Amino acid sequence: MIDKEVDVAIIGGGPAGMAAALAARKAGVEDILLIERNESLGGILNQCIHEGFGVEIFNEVLTGPEYMQRFIDKIEKQEIPHLLDSMVIDISKDKELVIASESGLHRIKAKAIILAMGARERTRGQIGTPGSRPAGVYTAGAAQNFINLMNLMPGKRVVVLGSGDIGLITARRLTLEGAKVLAVVEILPYSSGLPRNITQCLEDYEIPLYLKHTVTEIKGNKRVESISIAEVDDKWCHVPGTEREFDCDTLLLSVGLIPENELSRNAGIVLDPVTGGPRVNENLETSVEGIFACGNSLHVHDIVDFVTMEGDCVGIQAANFVKGKVCGDGGIDISAGNGVGYVLPQCVSGDEDVKLSLRVREPGRDRKLLVKDGDRIIKEIKKPKVNPAEMIKVGLKKDELKGVKSLSIELE
Repeated sequence: MIDKEVDVAIIGGGPAGMAAALAARKAGVEDILLIERNESLGGILNQCIHEGFGVEIFNEVLTGPEYMQRFIDKIEKQEIPHLLDSMVIDISKDKELVIASESGLHRIKAKAIILAMGARERTRGQIGTPGSRPAGVYTAGAAQNFINLMNLMPGKRVVVLGSGDIGLITARRLTLEGAKVLAVVEILPYSSGLPRNITQCLEDYEIPLYLKHTVTEIKGNKRVESISIAEVDDKWCHVPGTEREFDCDTLLLSVGLIPENELSRNAGIVLDPVTGGPRVNENLETSVEGIFACGNSLHVHDIVDFVTMEGDCVGIQAANFVKGKVCGDGGIDISAGNGVGYVLPQCVSGDEDVKLSLRVREPGRDRKLLVKDGDRIIKEIKKPKVNPAEMIKVGLKKDELKGVKSLSIELE
């Protein structure tokens, strides 16, 4: 039995979900419901007390809570309904949601659904780090939560595995709170974090970065006592004789994010094996009509401002869908060619100008991005520098898409 019907239901009250709600309201949709599983809106930004947010959107540097509060204030001013401490546990192809809250289970029917659930961190079990299983092994995000929201120190002598941005920022935060960060260890031959974070979080605090290394063993009984690392070869196998041991009480894991998409699978949405998020067309609509996706549940972003921009776009498209104003569906498939990790959206109609988001596979200088229709080069973009940690935006005019059957983007 359906308890309520709404025009647009948004799952996730972080930066993507809030931006989508505000954009849908601005586009003329009144009946919106924003659903957040935590006790407050804002998502992960609640614990991101460092600066670096808002440069693209507000042209100023803000902390995560400052950035978040600006959108919460707008949500409240617009009186957009939002459920807190409420978790969506199922959605269907018919756009019915099952929500669990303190008051029980509720069923809501929506004309359009926006997926903005964010991402979660990979755990030790998912990367198969060997050794004993003592206390003191945390994800970097969990450690950030302990320090910034709970006023608790996760450890005093710390090693960080993975050079993702969360790990780099948490390494600096621990150092400022008096911990000794002994090393950041990265299996790749380059850092997976933004260059500014390498400088500001590691180099400025003389924290060593070990590239092409990984943790080979965790030692300890009740608590981590030491960890061993070793160099890896091109096949990621340990190189004998390169072992190094650190006496420490804490190991933090910053080994990547996984888009949250269990709900998407339940709804039969087709997922992209590379991004981990739904395959979408230029409207950011998934394979299920009327269900849209944005933010880190679609693909992992480098900065939150881009998450917000994507939320803006999807809010407008969901509003258009509710009003019956849907532009052309996909007809031109887009694929990632040599040197490119992924391109999003995965298909476009060719009826409108589009902006593509992509990431390269490895760092490089003086490279070219080639947008191709078969062997024909449609567009050539010179890139003085490319980095997998930084998302690249490529704009295409509809005139450039005339007669195109499929697109590929490659790095020359």
